[in-house]
Amino acid sequence: MDTTNLKNIPTNQLVEELGDRDGVEKIVIPPYEISKIKAEGPAIVLVVTD
Repeated sequence: MDTTNLKNIPTNQLVEELGDRDGVEKIVIPPYEISKIKAEGPAIVLVVTD
């Protein structure tokens, strides 16, 4: 297991990495758009099924 401290990695880099993985659906909600999941953008929603 990698012993990298995740607290030292910026959140935007963590989101990008997770969004590229199998078992993760990345939904981007533009500013001021309301989606089916009841979120108003700007937002990024990660659905993790893994």
